[in-house]
Amino acid sequence: MTDSSALDAEDRKIVTLARSARARNGVPEGAAVRDETGRTYVAGTVALDSLKLSALQTAVAMAVASGAKSLEAAAVVTEAETASDEDRAVVRDLGGAQTPVLVAGPDGTVRATVTAG
Repeated sequence: MTDSSALDAEDRKIVTLARSARARNGVPEGAAVRDETGRTYVAGTVALDSLKLSALQTAVAMAVASGAKSLEAAAVVTEAETASDEDRAVVRDLGGAQTPVLVAGPDGTVRATVTAG
């Protein structure tokens, strides 16, 4: 478990944004990513009949669609113990293998920080 108070302000911000997206939209997961310029992109799970995306996949897609060239960090708020391989892969595609992925529970407590690699 990672002490959330030990996170820097920018990492706490993306965890808070991810948690807010999950709660506001009533979806299983919320996610936020921060690009190389410090801009943030926030998303929830997409579950349509013809399109299924995790919150982290959606947030990365939003960053790419907005012109982001890289990622500094990602956060996902989920019931799962860790980020899925698919979620880590999408972060790695844009941010590189060393991009940190903060995994927090629904209460916002960061359970783990893993790399995208």
